[in-house]
Amino acid sequence: MNLFEKYKLRRVINACGKMTHLCGAIVLPQIAAEASESFRHFFVLDELQAAAGRLIANATGAESGCVTACTSAGITLSVAATMSGDNVAQVLQLPDTTGMRNRVLIQKGHCVNYGQPVTQAIRLSGAVAQEVGTIHRCLPEELRLQLERGGVTAVVHVESHHTARFGWVRLPQVVQLAHEFNVPVIVDGAAQDLRLRELIQTGADLVITSAHKYLCSTTGGIVAGRRSLIDAVYLQNRGIGRAMKAGKEAIVGAMAALDYRQEQDVAAWTSAQDAKVERIVEELAGIPGLSLSIDPDPNGCPFSRARLTPDPAICGHNAADLRDALADGDPTIVVRAHHAVEGYINLDAIEMTGDEVEYVCATIRRILKNG
Repeated sequence: MNLFEKYKLRRVINACGKMTHLCGAIVLPQIAAEASESFRHFFVLDELQAAAGRLIANATGAESGCVTACTSAGITLSVAATMSGDNVAQVLQLPDTTGMRNRVLIQKGHCVNYGQPVTQAIRLSGAVAQEVGTIHRCLPEELRLQLERGGVTAVVHVESHHTARFGWVRLPQVVQLAHEFNVPVIVDGAAQDLRLRELIQTGADLVITSAHKYLCSTTGGIVAGRRSLIDAVYLQNRGIGRAMKAGKEAIVGAMAALDYRQEQDVAAWTSAQDAKVERIVEELAGIPGLSLSIDPDPNGCPFSRARLTPDPAICGHNAADLRDALADGDPTIVVRAHHAVEGYINLDAIEMTGDEVEYVCATIRRILKNG
């Protein structure tokens, strides 16, 4: 079946990466097969989530885990869990937080917008998001002062290239500070599934990642962490979490993806991605006015991206022009343009086939030549 023709949709070449606005990842065949098999059966949902929890624990080193609708839902439910714990009456009371600790601390440089402000994901639980520090400076002393003032239910820490990368308090120190006051730390690690064990090992109490990014699964969020808090996260399904519940295909898909990851040769996968990035640089070398380099992933995940910096005086296009010219067509070529205003774009090759790499490079050559 050709969905593009049936529904009159443009084809997409994804040179951007694992992005929600491009509908996540290409689901791997073996993961798609298990998710598809789930459609043919009923399950006791609590048993299915318990099985997922055991698998998440084994795959991440956490005590337990559960599957949510997505990372954003996981943030809201994790914050709610720190407020209500296992008190069903308080679960039913939310988002009214009367009588509960409801302050959530977050470094100002972590108040990112990933399609929704992370502070809104916090506030959906009924909690109050308290920004600490300035965009490019948050001191440990500032976090300590807010913790000393009391009423703090959690600290939310964002691991993402979108955060301010200068003058922040890093996760291990955040965990140490928060735990001095018996305050749990929630980590938004939406695109950090390749670092899950590392993040759990910091002592963070709940770590949330997307199943539909580098795990290449159906849409879902994976929450890993302390058993008591995971139980409290799952309990939210009897309250505000009802609107954020994960279906059987999301749970089974996440389980299949974690099974695959445990058997995956990540080093070989990295080599394959690096080869595609190097191919891009080779194909685009020699274009007058186009500077090329390779950027490692800013969060330390094991892959890199090609950086393209066009000189508009020579190329006839700046970074934003090039982004728009590539997007204007069928197939549309969507590049990683977070830094277009700074004069460059990135090509993320992970979701591109070899043929697509060739097509994208040829298109860039044509655009810049015409420019």
